[in-house]
This record gives sequence, C-alpha cells and structure tokens, in this order.
Amino acid sequence: MNVATTPDRLLEALAGALGPAGLRTGAEIAARNCADAYGAAPTPPRAVALPRDTKGVSAVLRLCNAAGAPVVVQGGMTGLAMGAHPEPGEIALSLERMSGVEEVDRAASTLTALAGTPLEQVQQAAAEAGLMCGIDLGARGSCSIGGNVATNAGGNQVLRYGMARRNVLGLEVVQPDGTVLRGLNKMLKNNAGYDWTQLYIGSEGTLGVITRVVLGLHPRPEGVQTALCAVPDAASALELLGRLERRFGAGLQVFEAMWSEFLDLATGPLGLSRPFAEPPDLAVLVEVAMGPGEGATEAFAEGLGALLEEGVLADAVLAQSEQDRARLWAYRESPYEYGQLGRVGVNFDISIPRARMAEAVTGLRELRAAHWPGDPCGIFGHLADSNLHYIALIPPDEKNRQGSIDAAVYGLVRDLGGSVSAEHGIGKGKRDWLHYTRTPEELALMRQLKAALDPKGILNPGRVLR
Repeated sequence: MNVATTPDRLLEALAGALGPAGLRTGAEIAARNCADAYGAAPTPPRAVALPRDTKGVSAVLRLCNAAGAPVVVQGGMTGLAMGAHPEPGEIALSLERMSGVEEVDRAASTLTALAGTPLEQVQQAAAEAGLMCGIDLGARGSCSIGGNVATNAGGNQVLRYGMARRNVLGLEVVQPDGTVLRGLNKMLKNNAGYDWTQLYIGSEGTLGVITRVVLGLHPRPEGVQTALCAVPDAASALELLGRLERRFGAGLQVFEAMWSEFLDLATGPLGLSRPFAEPPDLAVLVEVAMGPGEGATEAFAEGLGALLEEGVLADAVLAQSEQDRARLWAYRESPYEYGQLGRVGVNFDISIPRARMAEAVTGLRELRAAHWPGDPCGIFGHLADSNLHYIALIPPDEKNRQGSIDAAVYGLVRDLGGSVSAEHGIGKGKRDWLHYTRTPEELALMRQLKAALDPKGILNPGRVLR
C-alpha cells in the first residue's frame, strides 16, 4: 500500500497523540507484537501504537487513514489464523493497555469491559457478581474479550451459550477514519433500525476496531456433573448427544469428542493415565448442570447407567471431586502441551455437517495414511457444534509441507459441504481457501462491505479478503 506521508511525520504525529509511552519503534517493539499464535516467522511492524482509551484509538486511525498507512489490530495475540501477525510497514495497533471491567450490572445481567481485557478477568468479574460469562476457551488467560468478539470466538460452551455473537448486547467501535460508534446497549430487545454491531462481530478487525464490549451474562450453573464416556464411533456419539439432550435438556453444558489418535498422544508421550481398560475409538467429555439440591451425582450416574445398559455407552468414568473433574479435562486440554513433543502443529478448525462427521474422520485418517503416515495427529472437537479440530504434528524443518496438507484437508471439507473455519476465523492463514465455503456472490458482498466501511483499505489489509 502506498504511504502518503514520510514515516517520520506519521510516527511523530502518532507519538504526539499518544504520549511518549504510547508508541514503540525499532528495538523498543516487544516480541509479542511481532507474531501471533499461527506460527509464522516473527515480523516487526513499522511501529506499535498503544493507546490507553478510545480517544487514542480514534487518533491513531484518523492519522493512519489520512496517511494511507496500513494498520494491523492486535489483542491477546492468541489467534490461529494469522490475523494479528504484522507485515513489514504496518502500524500495529495494540489494545493491551485498554484493559479493565468497567461495570457489572446485576439488574440487567450485563458486563461492560474494555476490549483489551483478558477473557479470564471478565469471567472472574462475572463470577464475583454471582453470574457467568458464556464465552470460554482454553486461551482464557491471555486472549482478550475484544479479540473474542472480533473473531466471533467459540470454545467449550457453545452448545449451551452459543458463539461470542450470541453473548454480545452492545459495542463501541472506531471506524477507519477515527469516527467513534457507540452502541453500548444493555437491553435484550432493541429493534431500532439496523443492528450495525453485528457487522463488526466476526469481521476480524477489517471493518473497524472494537474498543468496548457489553456482554449479556447468565445464571451460574449448579450441580455440574462431569463424565468421560467411551463410545465405538461418531454415530454412537451423536446418539448419545440426542439421548442426553432429551434427558437433561438445557442442563447439557459440554459435549467434547476425542478420537483414538488424540487419546494416544495424551496417554503416550504426554504422560496422562489411560482412562479406560479397553481404549475406545472415541471418548466424549460430558458436563451436565443438574441444578441445586441433593442427589445430583446419583441422578447423573443413574442416567449414564441406563445408557450403559442400553449399549449407547461402552464405558464411563464419572468425576467424584473437583480433582477428578480436572483430571478428565486434562485429556481435552492436552493440545496445549503439544509443544513439548518437538514438532510443529498444522492446525485445522473446520465445521462438518453432523451427519457427515464419520466420513470426515475416515477421510482424515485416509489422507494421513496416504500422505503423511509418519506424523502423529490429534482429532478432536466440539462435536455437538459440528466443529472438528485436526492437528498434524510435523518436524520443525518441514514447515514447507503445510501447503500440501492444507490443500488435502480443505479439499475434503469442501467435498463434505463443510466450512474451512468453525471458530478461529480466516485471517491470512485460510484466506486462499475461503471460496471453498463461500459463494462468489457472498465474497462479492464482503468486498462491498469492506469498500464501504474502509474505503482506503487500511484496516488489517490482506486478512479475510485479498
């Protein structure tokens, strides 16, 4: 992109607007601002802008827009789609200093937070008010609520509480020219004209910069029971899902699937104990909120016992304590330990229609056997949400193989009528595969929206769309 002013003038103007601590250049730029979690080689941005408030974000965008200078928006840097990874010459707009929960409104069951607030801090503030944030994911300690909303993050509780989009009531957004849009709505019903906030949720920072978020909170679930269930295949897992939904209704909170390859990694090189005497092809982590009162554990065990007798389950391990619960969750969260295996993960976050999930797993296994048989892998995901994760673990010096692995896996996704991104977004990492999921007409509409809201194309250029 052509930069209209000299670097010195733009950087001087940014430093003047943000103060001495608000702009970093050269050796002052922290390593965290040079790469996100996608795994690409670090790239220092031209400068890092660190505003403390919405006024500062507005000033940065106004100056960069006037200069035609490209801006990459950064939050917790936990994204896996190369959305926050800078390119040479880009100004990195980091919201890390815009952190804090500003209000918890118990009457409205809402929480208002600055965009740079870590998700875990949001969850803690909700818990202190006796409520619950419906958004949860493994990177909760480092990801930011603004990034969660900008990518429409999913996670472990989507079955019960939905994606980030369903939890957002209001937003404050700064447009590329510095204009501030404030729609900090707290009401469940507000049908006054276009709901512009929906445009920015999941837009990955390409249309505007989210600076504040209003979340709807939920009652805290009570009597939560946890079990790890062994089933023979995906069809049986979906039968289990249906039976649990019919028996426990909205109490079903979690339904996480882990195939044998995944469990082999967790119980082999990662050292977790084997949960079952006979290793199943598929294990499902289940959590159900049984409600207040005594007898929750017994009622849950009775329900699973009936499913065991009917043959829906092959086996089950029930948590009897918080320590047991943490032990069962350790299997599901074992991918966070893959770094100790001395390999690089090629990560896939895909959606597959439920009815074709078994075909997808079979297809992934066939691709691995034919093309990368020596590489361990993990197959797991939020099965109830149609979300499948696949991680191929390749040697660090063979990163060049990622392109061929991408082509094979995304080709399978296209053939099964799935989506190349379930919850991680598109960024640059999946941009070239977006047409496998979206029609030409949909892509044309996306480009029209981008041109209308960011006519100079300064915001996150090259992410989502070329």
